[in-house]
Amino acid sequence: MAEDLSQQERELIANLIRDGKPVPARYIPSISDNPLKTELIWPGKSTLMDTSVLPFQSIEHIDEPRKGTNQQYDLFSMSESTGRQSGGWTNKLIWGDNKLILSSLANGPLRQEIEKAGGLKLIYIDPPFDVGSDFSVDIEVGEESISKKPSVIEEVAYRDTWGRGQDSFASMIYERLMIMKDLLASDGSIYVHCDWRVSGLMRMLMDEVFGAENFLNHIIWTYNTRTMTTPYYARKHNDIFFYSRNSGSQIFNADEVRVDLKPESLVQYNKIDEEGKRYKAQSNGGRTYLNELGQPCPDVWNIQILGSRDVERTGYATQKPEALLERIIRASSREGDLVADFFAGSGTTLATAEKLGRKWIGADLGRFAIHTTRKRLISIQREAAKQGLPFRAFEILNLGGYERAHQVGLDPTLDEQSKALQAKIKREEFVDLILSAYGAQKSDQLVPFSGSKGGTAILVGGIDQAVTQDQVQQAIDAALAVGISRVDVLGFEFEMGISPAMSDSAKEQGLTLTIRYIPNEVFDKRAIAKGQVKFYEAGYVEAKCEVKNKTLKVSLTDFGVFYRQNDADETAAELRNGAAKVVVDQGQVVRVAKDKKGLITKENLTSNWQDWIDYWAVDFDFASQPETITVIEEGKEVKKRTGKFIFENEWQSFRTKADRSLELTSSPFSYADPGNYSVAVKVIDIFGNDTTRVFKIKVK
Repeated sequence: MAEDLSQQERELIANLIRDGKPVPARYIPSISDNPLKTELIWPGKSTLMDTSVLPFQSIEHIDEPRKGTNQQYDLFSMSESTGRQSGGWTNKLIWGDNKLILSSLANGPLRQEIEKAGGLKLIYIDPPFDVGSDFSVDIEVGEESISKKPSVIEEVAYRDTWGRGQDSFASMIYERLMIMKDLLASDGSIYVHCDWRVSGLMRMLMDEVFGAENFLNHIIWTYNTRTMTTPYYARKHNDIFFYSRNSGSQIFNADEVRVDLKPESLVQYNKIDEEGKRYKAQSNGGRTYLNELGQPCPDVWNIQILGSRDVERTGYATQKPEALLERIIRASSREGDLVADFFAGSGTTLATAEKLGRKWIGADLGRFAIHTTRKRLISIQREAAKQGLPFRAFEILNLGGYERAHQVGLDPTLDEQSKALQAKIKREEFVDLILSAYGAQKSDQLVPFSGSKGGTAILVGGIDQAVTQDQVQQAIDAALAVGISRVDVLGFEFEMGISPAMSDSAKEQGLTLTIRYIPNEVFDKRAIAKGQVKFYEAGYVEAKCEVKNKTLKVSLTDFGVFYRQNDADETAAELRNGAAKVVVDQGQVVRVAKDKKGLITKENLTSNWQDWIDYWAVDFDFASQPETITVIEEGKEVKKRTGKFIFENEWQSFRTKADRSLELTSSPFSYADPGNYSVAVKVIDIFGNDTTRVFKIKVK
């Protein structure tokens, strides 16, 4: 209180306040009604919560047809003619920056949909806490496997997370935890998974965001792995912090997660009463009855990690076992509740939630993560459909052309005007670099183009975000308006649905639109000087549409991509004798081997175009589902047509770890009415990149 201060201290504080200078922290409790609380302070910390509201765009809708599953009418409305869900909650798999996704969920129109679904009851997250990880994923190609390197966007996100060590990690997770807390229902809870690298920091962050009074458990997940000799004790566990939104109100189903008694404990229940129930006698003459469900689950969990040959394996090194997530979901949610994972990875949380009858939301920045999860969830749908069990449709969403670009490398201490200026400078430097490597000249006379090469206008995408359909459409419109006949679009990644559908559409309007990938070598000045930087075209797909008696069959006839991830010759030179490595070079997956005598051999693993395909799907009536987004205008929700269509995934074939085969002809699809139809064929290659093409057919 103020009376604790000396006269000299009071005069000092008064002078500081009068001069507009900060008052030393030690005096705050004496002059404020709000005493200081313990908190973490680090460079770049901000307590401001992101309130951005960006409209979600639907990329794809997936719903396996159901047969004879009347019980599903209790869960949602369903079309009797198609066997597909036609109303109620649709599960959501979202591709993009999870901070913007969280903000848009918490503050946008989808918040009402979440509340209508009963509120978000459970969040589990397994954020990237391994500072040494490169986030590569193993991909199977025939009998071999190749390591897929992270995309440029994933690398940028990694630098944002760990660029300043734990300071930047703390900023990243703190901002997201604040929004997650806001999203959680009053009886909801959150589990945060980490290990020794950040467990101390994470516990303090969770106490600050959720309140120490809402701490419930520090769960130790222990497992058996190969033990290496180290100058410290073997690290054999991960940490999971369990917090409630409001202590005492959280859902906790203790009986759902009871564990078996140890034999030495079970043998003590050696008496049986007149009703046949087992018990053990107490010294005071009382009885302790055996709970047939087992004993309460402790906070030390011995659940084995996935083995290299485990059927659950998807190729993600950090993949967690479904048994771990099953315990969490059973304990802290009920059937029909909504659960979420905003670092979804390979989709273990979502797959387990689906099997346990929960609604779910998942998000991830990686395109390959979204693709891996999609296949996993379709497999669950297929199995449920076979058994006549209930399941929900799910949709793949992103923030599309509305997603803000990260400002890579900007000084967080700058004001907004300075940040914007620095971002502009960095953008110009980046564009100069790309145009130089592409052999083009810079020109800013026609928006949105950055330059030209001969008579071709050049559009350069961002360094840290995918080129969107809206950007490409703007380029098409601008080119057609002034009579430009050729446009090249350069980008590190492209929004799903661009190639080659938009190139085909532009061609019909008299414009040649070429989509090209910017290679990572563009940052190597030596490679540019030697002319080794090649901008590869996006994939193409050919298909045959055979219509007979109002029935359509679609057959894939060709597919092509051109990637380069490694140099085969450089890889061969670096190999030790007797070693081998699978690389991507000159548009092919190549196995490079060196025998014990140093003789080098190269084997092409993708000699057939089919080898590149991991998944393909068909929408037999692509124009039937126009995309509508909900935006906030003057404080009100407004629904708007985007001019695009949602890909209704009506048939698909894909490879799994257990079955590497691929059907090349779709099942027959019958049309109710004659007429002209648009058929969309989507192909996803082994690296998770999609190529979509629309074919026009006439049904008589």
